[in-house]
Amino acid sequence: MSLATGLGQIVFTSAIGFLIALAFDMPLLTAAYVSVALTFSSTIIIVKLLSDKKEIDSLHGQIAIGFLIVQDIAAILALVALTTFGSAAGAAGTGTAFQKGLLIAAEGLGLLGAVAFLTKYVLPPLTRRLAHSQELLILFAITWAVGLGAGSEWLGFSKEVGAFLAGISLASSGYRDAIGARLTTLRDFLLLFFFIDLGSRLDWSAVGTQVGPAVLFSLFVLIGNPLIVLAIMGIMGYRRRTGFLAGLTVAQISEFSLILAALGLAIGHITPETMGLITLVGVVTIFASTYMILYSGPLYSFLSGPLKVFERSHPNREAAADTLKAKTPVDVILAGLGTYGGAIAEQLQRRRMTIVGVDFDPGALKTWCARGVFVLYGDMADPEIHEQLPLGRARWVVSAVRSKDLNLSLLDHLKRAGYEGKIALTAADGKEADLFKKAGAHVVFRPHVDAAEQAADSLTHAMDLMPDQVDWPVTFLESRIRTGASAAGRTIRELPLPPEAGVFILAVSRGGRIHYNPGPDFQIFPGDRLVITGPPEGLEEAEKRLDEPAGWDVPDTAERFQIAEIKVAGNSKLSGRTLADVNFRQAYGVTVIGLRRGDERITTISPAEKLLAGDSLIVIGLTGHIKTLEARGPL
Repeated sequence: MSLATGLGQIVFTSAIGFLIALAFDMPLLTAAYVSVALTFSSTIIIVKLLSDKKEIDSLHGQIAIGFLIVQDIAAILALVALTTFGSAAGAAGTGTAFQKGLLIAAEGLGLLGAVAFLTKYVLPPLTRRLAHSQELLILFAITWAVGLGAGSEWLGFSKEVGAFLAGISLASSGYRDAIGARLTTLRDFLLLFFFIDLGSRLDWSAVGTQVGPAVLFSLFVLIGNPLIVLAIMGIMGYRRRTGFLAGLTVAQISEFSLILAALGLAIGHITPETMGLITLVGVVTIFASTYMILYSGPLYSFLSGPLKVFERSHPNREAAADTLKAKTPVDVILAGLGTYGGAIAEQLQRRRMTIVGVDFDPGALKTWCARGVFVLYGDMADPEIHEQLPLGRARWVVSAVRSKDLNLSLLDHLKRAGYEGKIALTAADGKEADLFKKAGAHVVFRPHVDAAEQAADSLTHAMDLMPDQVDWPVTFLESRIRTGASAAGRTIRELPLPPEAGVFILAVSRGGRIHYNPGPDFQIFPGDRLVITGPPEGLEEAEKRLDEPAGWDVPDTAERFQIAEIKVAGNSKLSGRTLADVNFRQAYGVTVIGLRRGDERITTISPAEKLLAGDSLIVIGLTGHIKTLEARGPL
């Protein structure tokens, strides 16, 4: 996919760019340089922006990184070809030029062979030894890149070629993630010098006559390049949103474009004016595309209608990842299958609930699909994804993503879609939690607060009181009772711990308080920490039994609570009696939560409230009790 998109974009961009250059009466060689320079996009800038937006692992992020690497490889090949051609052209005589070209080609193949050999046989054992010290590993990575860059320049190629090969060789190492994480700060720091160099190349005296062509070429890169990628990905079966977001990453020209132009200037293929033109296009497109990527969400919302022409009626590439069938009953639609969302999904599975997981990370979808979760590729911030969601069959929509804008947008979309179920959102702090509640969320999760409370509970437990040295074949174990465990709600007498196993509960830690030697009628609650003693093999079996999931049944619609209004008849025996006298809850199985007396609405009900003929009681209770009460007519 990345190879096809990358090559397709290079071909179409260079062809259209070449025609535009010819329209400005540029010489063929100059037009070729300009058109090729327009095809390459800045990998380092795109990676930085996608990392900041946390979209590297998304489908459009992975596709974009893939075809940007394809572009980089094409740029390296172009640089090698130009270096060979320039060196050969500078040599005196046809035979000498041919020999020089062969020598450069041999040196290039030798460099590739040497890097391949070192990557396979030298780097793996060397990085394993250096990995014992993070500082040495990072220092080696920098030295390796600088060394290959210097060696490449010594052989007659540009230093960028060597640095690129160094990156490829390090990417095959098992420690690439550690190296990449530690080099992020250095990358961002050196990015500053890239822009300083970019600005220093811009000679306004040389670009004065190039402003018109620069504007047209910049518009082509900013608009034409994304449309080319969008069209290619649409034909290949991707949704227009994925194609649009991936296409925005090619809306600028890269540092390789400037290196290519500088090499052409040194060889004498282009003039300083052409160099200034390419540099000006780079400045304009890098500046504009950065904001296009940062505000890609609002930009897509504005353009999503017209972009429908780029999407197939059935986008089979992304639909292939969707596993939800048309009539599958759904308990929870869960947006976000990352660390927190994955933990929620695991707990819901323990309760035997049917989940539809929504995420834009193909890796997460593949993992949870293998674990029996129905998955749907998409972003809950995209209104169009709601058309594919079984909102009419879902009891809950849960967002495990800590993003204020996304969650508020989700609430708004669900209201507009007419969703009648309940909504749970995840807040980063108390201020966000209050905002979500006011906006209409039924439940708001606060992971940091919940985790902190559980952490504080775990610091106050009875294990600290156990003896350090025991001269007897007995061990101690602390087992936390999870919410979904079958042991929750039972007494110690009812726990599945057979006496013959020799396992005993010494203490129970609950909410910072320790209960010593609990009796057989002591009830266990979710979150309790049990200190158990017994032989090692018995403790292992006991922990498994205590953690067995309970038999969860989703409550039937008929057993849910319902609110109704019940009339007190004019000749009712209840008239003049208080709610306490009637013992209403026990007599009818419902709770009085309000009272309507004429135009007066009484919302705070006291047990001493007297009932009068003509009153209307607002009651809440299980559906069965409400139906029975309504069938009797006025009380």
